[in-house]
Amino acid sequence: MRAVRIADSHDPRLGDFLDLRDTQQRAAREPAEGFFLAEGEVTIRRAAAAGYEPRAVLTTDRWVEALDDLDVIAYVVPDDVLEATTGFPVHRGALASFARRPLPSVGAVLVGARRAVILADLVDHANVGAIVRSAGALGWDAVLVTTRCADPLYRRAVRTSMGAVFTVPWTRIDDRTGVEELHEAGFTVAAMTPAPDAHAIDAIEIPERLAVAVGSEGPGLSPRWLAASDLRVRIQMHGQVDSLNVATAAAIALYALG
Repeated sequence: MRAVRIADSHDPRLGDFLDLRDTQQRAAREPAEGFFLAEGEVTIRRAAAAGYEPRAVLTTDRWVEALDDLDVIAYVVPDDVLEATTGFPVHRGALASFARRPLPSVGAVLVGARRAVILADLVDHANVGAIVRSAGALGWDAVLVTTRCADPLYRRAVRTSMGAVFTVPWTRIDDRTGVEELHEAGFTVAAMTPAPDAHAIDAIEIPERLAVAVGSEGPGLSPRWLAASDLRVRIQMHGQVDSLNVATAAAIALYALG
């Protein structure tokens, strides 16, 4: 690690780490400029181990030694400069920016895959990260996110996934043609829905190649996905509860259908 000490939060070298609380601006800027952020030593190391090229680290004196073996420039700043730069206290001690890689094609991600989960228009980064983490933990082969879905490499998604976004193969899929692409690859597409006429998740015959689609928080899957899918699947609810958080529902589905 090559340590460079900086005492001014307005130093242009800290540009990758500015105003992290501005979610809308950061979500647009990072993909456009070809980088993403990882927060905390564990996640930083997982990104590096997955082969992502580091651009810079932002940290304080307390964390320099812990990351000293990384081949990267480390901007070492006082605690007040760290908070002024990012806009919040960085409790995990370090942030790193990494260069993004070109996304693979849907076909490339699905080669050899038997199980895939589709995230259709999810807008909450924490839910995206949690589902990718479940996919990795439960042995699913691929994650496909629609064009309007939140970025799996956004900082909050990376953190919630505990770095699973670096190891689970994923890419974007066109909302208009996605089901057709999956069918061409030999997948049966199951749409998750709380509709009472859907098949109970524990009562279906699980196909050899299965893609499970979950929809956005609140509205759920769009009519397009529901109509184009091969079957609709529900998790049985009890009492006054009519549905679950999408990340919870996805975890149950991935476990039950894996």
